[in-house]
Amino acid sequence: MTPATATTFTPGALSRAARWLALALQDWHTTEGERWIYVLKTLVAAFCALWLAYRLGLDSPSTAMTTTIILALPSSGMVLEKSFYRLCGTVLGCTAALTLIGLFPQQPVLLLAGLALWVGLCTSGSALHRNAQSYVYVLAGYTACMIVLPAIEQPLQVFSLAVTRVAEVGLGIICSAVVSSVLLPRHQGTQVMRSVQARYSKLLTFCQDVLQQKLTPAQVELTHLQFAADVAALELGRSAALFEVSSAVGHARAQNRKLHAFNATFMTALTTFYTFHRLFERLQRDGETQVLQACAPLYAIVAEALQATPSQGSLDTMQRHLRAALALARADIDATGIVHAQRIDFDTMCELLERYTRDMSRFHEVYSSLAHDTPLNLSTPQAYAPKTPPALVIASGARAGISLALLALGAYFLAWPYASTAMLMAAVFCALASSSPRPIMMIRQVLAGFLIALPLSLVCVYCVLVHGDGFPMLVLSFAPFLAVGLYLMTNPAKLGVGLGMSTFITQMAPSNLMHIDGAAFLNTGMALIVGLMLAALVFAVLLPEHTMGHKDHVGPALWREALQACTAPAHRVKHRFDNRVRDLLSQLNAAAGPAPGEATRAIVRQALTLLEIGHSVIDLRELIASACANSRARDALQRCVDSIAAWLHTRGAAQLQGALAATLQAGAVVRAAQKDTAADAAATAEHQQEQDLRLHTALVDLHSIYTSLLDNMAPGAGDRHDA
Repeated sequence: MTPATATTFTPGALSRAARWLALALQDWHTTEGERWIYVLKTLVAAFCALWLAYRLGLDSPSTAMTTTIILALPSSGMVLEKSFYRLCGTVLGCTAALTLIGLFPQQPVLLLAGLALWVGLCTSGSALHRNAQSYVYVLAGYTACMIVLPAIEQPLQVFSLAVTRVAEVGLGIICSAVVSSVLLPRHQGTQVMRSVQARYSKLLTFCQDVLQQKLTPAQVELTHLQFAADVAALELGRSAALFEVSSAVGHARAQNRKLHAFNATFMTALTTFYTFHRLFERLQRDGETQVLQACAPLYAIVAEALQATPSQGSLDTMQRHLRAALALARADIDATGIVHAQRIDFDTMCELLERYTRDMSRFHEVYSSLAHDTPLNLSTPQAYAPKTPPALVIASGARAGISLALLALGAYFLAWPYASTAMLMAAVFCALASSSPRPIMMIRQVLAGFLIALPLSLVCVYCVLVHGDGFPMLVLSFAPFLAVGLYLMTNPAKLGVGLGMSTFITQMAPSNLMHIDGAAFLNTGMALIVGLMLAALVFAVLLPEHTMGHKDHVGPALWREALQACTAPAHRVKHRFDNRVRDLLSQLNAAAGPAPGEATRAIVRQALTLLEIGHSVIDLRELIASACANSRARDALQRCVDSIAAWLHTRGAAQLQGALAATLQAGAVVRAAQKDTAADAAATAEHQQEQDLRLHTALVDLHSIYTSLLDNMAPGAGDRHDA
């Protein structure tokens, strides 16, 4: 090539090419690259565990390898958290197995009965907590099965089985923890802060869209459902971040209390905004244009402040402008002389707008402190803690215990040597799926993975592995097949299929002394598949409607929580009520899938109505406890709360009418108390102002309760302005 014909690159062209390549690599790393890095790290951990198991001479090297697949999670914090609870559950399960064998060494019937009881209790514990700690209960249950079932015929080997199980699982845990923390680590603390930023932006966008009437009622309801799931997801991410060991990502650990406060202020702001939005919709539906026109400048101030990225200064300015605009709007309303019912609507709207701006200001303050790591004055925030309705807890334990007993009885009378393997697989997935909102779908996905993996494993072992020699060839034989399953695990929609494929293939890894037995291979594969089928059958037959997030349980549980808001001790009742309602909506969201139907949306509407009633009742209870105004007002408010509790308990039409009447009566008594306070010459101006503010807040809450109660009545039940 001559200089005249040679291709030349100018510095500008080289820099543009380098920039293009860097952007392309960055884009690949944040999308497809993340998935392949996950596959690579999991393969490294799996084969490291397998090699060490061979070197240590463990009885079942495949168990260590399978452990790394089960612990394969996106971030190092999640891996460390699950590793810790898996180890705790394994040790607890081994202890239970040793105890059961020691109590019933030669009594298989009593031994299986004790094992069924233990598995039932562990499954109930897992369903009750539904957080990272629930994994301890799951592992404790099925680890006991893995040790007791093989030891029924040879109880003297139980201690050896327990020690070996702990060693194999522990080896897999160590390999997963080291690889996830050292090899291209993805820190959970960073992911938590990204979630915080995304949640903040999502709430601002949602409020803007609602104020600008861009969303349909169905979209608003589904967004509230997704927000409930976001609250639970952030709490899970926060707890996982606490397990990370790098000081560079200690942000989430150092700001743990702020993350609790972020969740709490988020829920408060969202609830206030929903109450305000509901009132706005009612006014539009009833055609009260005069009130809407008077409030239009107030909406504009709030909407304008939310359009740009707010700062604490801009939010403080918004509150000042809003207070000035409220004074002008009240003067205009007084000048027009609107009727009393419309004045109540206007006052309620103003009060809710002020509450919302205060709540948003506090929410932004917490977010800003998190994002910029600045000091923040915090009272002790209450953590978000998921709980499960008692009926589902009992049903989960009963289902697991009964199914294990029945499967054990069947395996006892069958002559198939692999029946215990099938029974063990069924018991494992009965325990694992009990905490899933869609257990049959979960089992079906894993079963599909098993069915795909069976021929792949046959090719891997009998067509590829038998022609190799040594550990490097074993890696080359298994890695391509295992990578397919791991890649599917990076897709949330195919997670179960990928998990089924990966765990099935690792179960076929040879032991220290490789033994090729086609009959054993097919029998083991069939036993694993039959076990999953039995687990699916158990969920389809035994208490099929008693699953996590089922609408038939979420609906009644929401009513019970609203009743607790009326009757439970006042200490922390507001946090508990918010916590439980959001958790129930999170369960409903998980069970509904990607496209919630009308039945799910109806429960969301009812939940939001009960949330509105519950918050107003809690405010009334606080006013009653603070000795607002006079005894007549306190008694009237207490009768109102009691009547609402009676309706929530029975949900009868007569009790609903009684609650409406008590609310109307309380409104009249509170307005009379306002007049008495204004006419009290002996009271100081400061005392009068304080009492008037409390009574005004009570009227706003009564109006909110009354209009919400009317949503539960047939059309024409009464004039909603009477309150």
